[in-house]
Amino acid sequence: MAHQEIIEQVVNVKGMVLNLNKAELHRSGHEIHLTPKETKLMALLMENVGKVVSRNQLMQEVWETEYVGDTRTLDVHICWLRQKIEENPRIPEFILTRRGQGYELRV
Repeated sequence: MAHQEIIEQVVNVKGMVLNLNKAELHRSGHEIHLTPKETKLMALLMENVGKVVSRNQLMQEVWETEYVGDTRTLDVHICWLRQKIEENPRIPEFILTRRGQGYELRV
């Protein structure tokens, strides 16, 4: 019987720990369950913390599409992520919109 080792894929940024295998984000002692797309989106933002990630890059890497004509799906997913991680989603402190550029994760 072959022994299989499961390698946990984890992204850790200043107290935020994202487990890619389990689609869970741990922040301030809270466990937040994410959808697969939210997980990919959060991982990309965390890997580029402090930098603006363009809408094009987010669409290409999360949805695997070059098409960015209608990116409402991206806005909706950002909104869902904010509802899960922000104290006040209407006044985001972590996932910031950079008009005409994209989104930036600040921690």
